[in-house]
Parts: sequence; C-alpha cells; structure tokens
Amino acid sequence: MNCIIVDDEPLAREVLESYVDRIDGLEVLASCDNAVKAFDILKKERVDLIFLDIQMPKLNGIDFLKVLNPLPKVIFTTAYREYAIESYELNVVDYLLKPISFQRFLMAVNKAMNGHQKSADVMEEKVVDELRSDHPYIFLKADRKMVKVYLKDILYIESLKDYVRIKMAHKDVISLQKISFLEQKLPEDCFLRIHRSFIVPVKKIEAFSNNVIEIDGTELPIGRNYKEKVLEILNNDSSILS
Repeated sequence: MNCIIVDDEPLAREVLESYVDRIDGLEVLASCDNAVKAFDILKKERVDLIFLDIQMPKLNGIDFLKVLNPLPKVIFTTAYREYAIESYELNVVDYLLKPISFQRFLMAVNKAMNGHQKSADVMEEKVVDELRSDHPYIFLKADRKMVKVYLKDILYIESLKDYVRIKMAHKDVISLQKISFLEQKLPEDCFLRIHRSFIVPVKKIEAFSNNVIEIDGTELPIGRNYKEKVLEILNNDSSILS
C-alpha cells in the first residue's frame, strides 16, 4: 500500500514515518505539512492510505476529506477528541489520538490492509493471466514503478530477506517481495526452488551436481532441505541439458 502523511507538526510526521518503516507492505510516498500539498500529490500519484491530521493551517483535515474524489482510505491522527463522531460519518478507517503508540498504529493499519486485500487478490489474478500468455511475464514493483519481467529472461531469483533480486543477462530487478510469493505464482514445470534463497528456471540449468546448480557460469547452492526433490526432478528430466 502507498501512503502519505499529512500533518503540520514535524515531530508527528517523523513518528509516523518511523512507524511505517516497521511495517512490510506499506510505503510512504510523501510527507506533507499541509493538505494543499497533499492534494497536489493525490492528483499525480496512486495513494491507497492517508494519515491525516485535523487541525492544520490553510485547510483542516475534515474539510480536505470532503473535497476528495475518489477517496482513499483515511486514518485520522489528531490530538482532539471532539471530531471523532464527524470523522466516522466520513467513513474513515480509524481515529488515532496523539500521542500514538506503535501498537495502536498497527491495529489501525491492519484494518486498512484487510480492506486492501480484495484489491491485492485482483492483482494476483492478473498475474496468473499474464503467466498464461504466449510470452509470459510478471510485473514487479521496483524503484516506485511496476516493471515488466519476461520469464524467458530470468536467470535466477535470489531472496534478500524482504526483497528479491531477479537476475537477468541484461539487468537486475530488485523488488520488495517475498520469494515465497513468486514461488507460488511461477509455473511449477518451468521454475524450481533449489534453496531457501534461490529459484531457478529449469531450462537455464547448464550443469548440476549433488550440491550446486550452474546457470550462466554462476554456481548456486542446493539447499539441504530441497536436495532430494531437486535431484529427483533433474535426474529424471532428460531435456534439461539439451
């Protein structure tokens, strides 16, 4: 989810930014000190969630909310209790009173993300359709944009904790994504998980032993927990080295 923070207090923005940094799947596109700046960002970027203060100069948070169309998900972050009823009439996700603890912040974000899951499911269906095309590809988020990666170009996929590196001959793509997600989405007859940190395209394997696989001159380890399945598949696939 892409979010923006709108608050005229610098310290409040810093706290919220630090909280967002601790949550996988949530990214700050911008941090604004007034609603007018936020409005300009909303015209240019896809924003899924706004953390919005109420008492601000130029335009308060509630009036700002009333002019937005379409309306992203909104979590109010304010020091004032008296706007709670009015805010819920505007169908906000949650109403957080300052000072905001991380636990309370996380509860509010979970509400927003649960509602966002339906959109994520639609995206996953789109990924599946793309993998069925004549020239299958996937879109991965990298450098704040969605990058098309053709499956035929992939040499191997490497896990970097919360990121993955898609290694190709002409470039690398690094995306905030779990390797387990790609393992589930890539066609099983074309890609093979050989290690907790590596997925390889079967047709790109140039050589293998009991412990390593070689692709494009690079040796990749076969993990102990994957060895039996990997060697069984490779030893029975006479097309791999053709």
